[in-house]
Amino acid sequence: MRILLVEDDPELADSLTRALKAAGWTVDTLHDGVAADLALRSEDYALAILDVGLPRLDGFDVLRQLRERGQTLAVLMLTARSEVNDRVRGLNLGADDYLAKPFELSELEARAKALLRRSLMGGERQQHCGPLIYDLNDRRFSLDGQPLQLPSREHAVLEAMIARPGRVMSKDQLAGKVFGLDQDANPEAIEIYISRLRRKLDGSPVRIVTFRGLGYLLEAAT
Repeated sequence: MRILLVEDDPELADSLTRALKAAGWTVDTLHDGVAADLALRSEDYALAILDVGLPRLDGFDVLRQLRERGQTLAVLMLTARSEVNDRVRGLNLGADDYLAKPFELSELEARAKALLRRSLMGGERQQHCGPLIYDLNDRRFSLDGQPLQLPSREHAVLEAMIARPGRVMSKDQLAGKVFGLDQDANPEAIEIYISRLRRKLDGSPVRIVTFRGLGYLLEAAT
């Protein structure tokens, strides 16, 4: 799952980025509001974590423009401001949650998980495709009741697909979930990850079907 983190304090941004990546997310880190607005217009994110006090364009304006475009991704606002009016303003503009500095990294991670669970899964903790289960809290897969250990990019591909079972996802869509802005997003590499996932799902009723020219679909055979 891909997250956008926008924080202008380099030291805090670095520590947050490392913590979020250690939790298994793909993280793009930016430091000003204009860059954030451009990224949100062009990239595919499941969650944006926005500091309010950003240079060039503050977090409130980034959020306002995001919602005016009709984008519905979850947004967590970070702020050194604890005033009720600021929190109310952010929530009225469409923020999903608000976290005042200073905060513990464990709280940020817990809030991010809760927002993703609510926005992507309607509040449910688990996603299912036949005997393949994904637990969003633990960010772990199991197949037929046994843990399914996956390298990070295979995990990201399967995570994107189980969120949309029965729907075709193109290589470009999957690449957008797997690669960050600082990485070479190669849609052709998706074929390699799909091939590896197929081998790991072999023998189960869960399969990845190819639709030539369109992409891939995750389904459980009946």
